[in-house]
Amino acid sequence: MSMYAFAILIDQIINLYIWTLLAYLMSGWLIAFKIINPWQPIVRMIIDVLSRIHEPLLRPIRRILPNFGALDISPIVLFLFAQFLRNLLHSFLAV
Repeated sequence: MSMYAFAILIDQIINLYIWTLLAYLMSGWLIAFKIINPWQPIVRMIIDVLSRIHEPLLRPIRRILPNFGALDISPIVLFLFAQFLRNLLHSFLAV
């Protein structure tokens, strides 16, 4: 029973990570299209927190992937990897 609860906790953490990754990507797009101002203190603080959470995992992926110019697909790879971990966890729970 406690192993099931631990697995659910890990699943929720991965789910939260995926949602914050999407927020990090959207904030980058909003800044690029000049919808939000990155110099406002609250915006800067949120982006800094999201960057500290996601950049440590995005950096190694960027080193491995070939350079596509302005297109950064490392968040897509990280998203797919997180989804793979969730699916793997769900398959272990189903057994």
